[in-house]
Amino acid sequence: MISAKGYAAHTHESALELYSFERKDPGEYEVLIDIIYCGVCHADFHQSKNEYGNTKYPFVPGHEIVGRIRSIGEKVSKFKENELVGVGYFILSCGYCQSCIGQEQQFCENGITPTQNGKLQDGTFTKGGYSDCIVVNENYIVSVPETLNQPGAAPLLCAGITTYSSLKYNQIVAGHKVAILGLGGLGHMAVKFATSFGADVTVLSSSAAKEDDAKKLGAHHFVNTSDKEHFTTLVNTFDFIVDAVSAKHDYNRYLNLLKKDGIMILLGVPPEPSTLHAHSLTGKRRKITGSFIGGIEETQEMLYYCAKHQITADVELIRPNEINIAFERMIKGDVRYRFTIDMQKL
Repeated sequence: MISAKGYAAHTHESALELYSFERKDPGEYEVLIDIIYCGVCHADFHQSKNEYGNTKYPFVPGHEIVGRIRSIGEKVSKFKENELVGVGYFILSCGYCQSCIGQEQQFCENGITPTQNGKLQDGTFTKGGYSDCIVVNENYIVSVPETLNQPGAAPLLCAGITTYSSLKYNQIVAGHKVAILGLGGLGHMAVKFATSFGADVTVLSSSAAKEDDAKKLGAHHFVNTSDKEHFTTLVNTFDFIVDAVSAKHDYNRYLNLLKKDGIMILLGVPPEPSTLHAHSLTGKRRKITGSFIGGIEETQEMLYYCAKHQITADVELIRPNEINIAFERMIKGDVRYRFTIDMQKL
């Protein structure tokens, strides 16, 4: 067994604190990764508080991992020691269902095993990347180009692939008018990718203070949705709306901003069900769809694309012992636009 340490929550009421535990030695197809950076996702906080109702404690969050391979199993063929690699939202899938065969493991029909709080065959639960090392099967890690800024690359393993996959699947290209609803961790990546694809990008936000940032990130236009007049003047304007808002909001108001055959892509997950009026769709043959991270092959494709175009997340680098303060700030929206933990400071 391998001695490991990290930060864990021990109850839904407790803060994260330093925690020592053990990881198993790499199997013949597994690699041991020394974690360098780990991004901080909203899901990390919500799961630490058992807001999904399934958290097993002690809970070690973290699924946006960048690190170097320390050692490999004897049958590993895809990676070598000292290689810079990444681990994302999940570390196992069944491998034989149609989704897995089609390289869309995120939709595994038998269920993926999340990197944090995922149940393993032996009955134990996975511990994530707020730690100094992790052991993962070689089929579920990706190569991270050395040319990428490493702290900014960590959130690409979740926020990055979530937005990239949604834009690619919906075939967003040059000439499309795309609105990004919400300029947070997901939204700022959606702006970067959509503009790099050549789309005409508008940020929709209720915070006027975000206009300068939206333009710096590459958006061509900014609309302050606090001004209700825009919901009249912008009717039938956009080909796509990428909805990255996880707070409760009215889908119908934004659907009316789509052109005929326009598509709203849901990335954010509000805590309460939303009311949807059929006329918002039927009147202009509009569509509403969702998207969820990406498969291993697509995640690798995204990282190579990011290296080519020098795209990474805008991050604030923190030390591991600052994670509880970071959680508080993240929930208040006080971060532009992701936190990344420097796990070398553990």
